[in-house]
Amino acid sequence: MSAGTTVAIDTMSGDQGYKAAVPAALRSLDKHPELSLILVGDQALLERALAEHKVKTSERLVIQHASQVVDMWEAPSKALRSKKDSSMRVAVDLVHAGRACACVSAGNTGALMATARFVLKTLPGIDRPAIISPIPSRNGHTLMLDLGANSECTPEQLFQFAVMGSVLASAVHGIDNPRVGLLNIGAEEIKGNPQIQWAGRLLSGSKLNYIGYVEGNDIYVGDVDVVVCDGFIGNVALKTSEGLGKLIAQFLREEFSRHWGTRLAGLAAMPVLKAFRKRVDPRNYNGASFLGLQGIVIKSHGDADAVAFHSALETALLEVQNSVPRRISNLLASVLGEDAEAIQ
Repeated sequence: MSAGTTVAIDTMSGDQGYKAAVPAALRSLDKHPELSLILVGDQALLERALAEHKVKTSERLVIQHASQVVDMWEAPSKALRSKKDSSMRVAVDLVHAGRACACVSAGNTGALMATARFVLKTLPGIDRPAIISPIPSRNGHTLMLDLGANSECTPEQLFQFAVMGSVLASAVHGIDNPRVGLLNIGAEEIKGNPQIQWAGRLLSGSKLNYIGYVEGNDIYVGDVDVVVCDGFIGNVALKTSEGLGKLIAQFLREEFSRHWGTRLAGLAAMPVLKAFRKRVDPRNYNGASFLGLQGIVIKSHGDADAVAFHSALETALLEVQNSVPRRISNLLASVLGEDAEAIQ
């Protein structure tokens, strides 16, 4: 990590607010000596929370007061108009002003995206930001975007998502020459709507490591590193995955508690079950990136606890360390080359 890395944290948003954000922040400070944090929110509440942890503000831990909070149900347009002193807006403003390298929020996704896009703007050559997050898979994880920011996308925008996903896979996740797949209803070239087929042709003619169409099962078991789709499909796939995970966990609990024999079997299998739970624990994958902005914004899950929020902070630090926005701009210019105007 470079010297002087500062991250702004929206401590008031999300289901647990500062109760999750503050302990996660303190853990990150202990782990990263060169890190500084700006806790954005109600100053009195934050000072009280720090006192409970026997911690005081310092050069590395600063409180930035914000008098408002964006509610989880609030319309993005209302948040932009009437919540200019919200913890969310102030955290994003700190990135824009150069006082922070990134911000992390567990708040309203729509409001955060609208605020970040309004304040920070998109990178040159990027039409819309996209939400990307790792999904557990057979080989570790698969990066998937867009997960809900853009319900409808043009072929050019899907192409831009592929570029951004490739950068994140390479820069942050250490994947050399990441394999990119376009989510479709089949792997055959004749499958899909005109937008998907056009996007496939753009990707086939690019310098990206495009492997063609992939299907839903390939997200979890296929040989693909980045899966590209529009936000409508991506969000449905993500929520389906979350629901399936909860269903499997419930079924396991029910089967192991049926009678004394299954309970004994459950005790014998406990080490395996614990390892499995750790491997698919969504808290370890918390921290969705808003790619395509002129700044780093990380969205934590709304119900994140301190462990999950810390994962989101770690994601922010990795993106800062690896200069993700700059690398997206560089790869986009390299991939498009002389045909930039035709594809953008």
